[in-house]
Order: sequence, then C-alpha cells, then structure tokens
Amino acid sequence: MTLLISTLIALGAALRDRLRAVRAEPDRGSLSVEQVIITVALIGIAVALVAVIANAVTSRSGQIQ
Repeated sequence: MTLLISTLIALGAALRDRLRAVRAEPDRGSLSVEQVIITVALIGIAVALVAVIANAVTSRSGQIQ
C-alpha cells in the first residue's frame, strides 16, 4: 500500500511540474490561424484528388473486359 501511495505522490509531483512548465509558456504548442487554414486546404485537396482518382479508376474498370 505504501508503494502505491508513494507512486501516486511521485506522479502528482511530476504532473504539477509539467503544469507549471505549460503555464510558464502559454504560446508553446499553439497553432496559428494560418497553419490551420493551410492544413484544412491541403486536406481538402487530398480528398478531392482521391475522389478524382477513384472516379477515373471506376470509369476505366468498366472498359476492361
């Protein structure tokens, strides 16, 4: 039982240290609006490209005997 308690205390201390580090640098890991817009645009392009390729494969597969 003491092993469990000491493990939980150590885990709590580690989490408190990480929380302090995150609060010290509030901009750390944040995304800018431009990065989000570029990512969404790239995902949209990728989805459109997959749709075009799938449509081309489907139309060509009908021509194969």
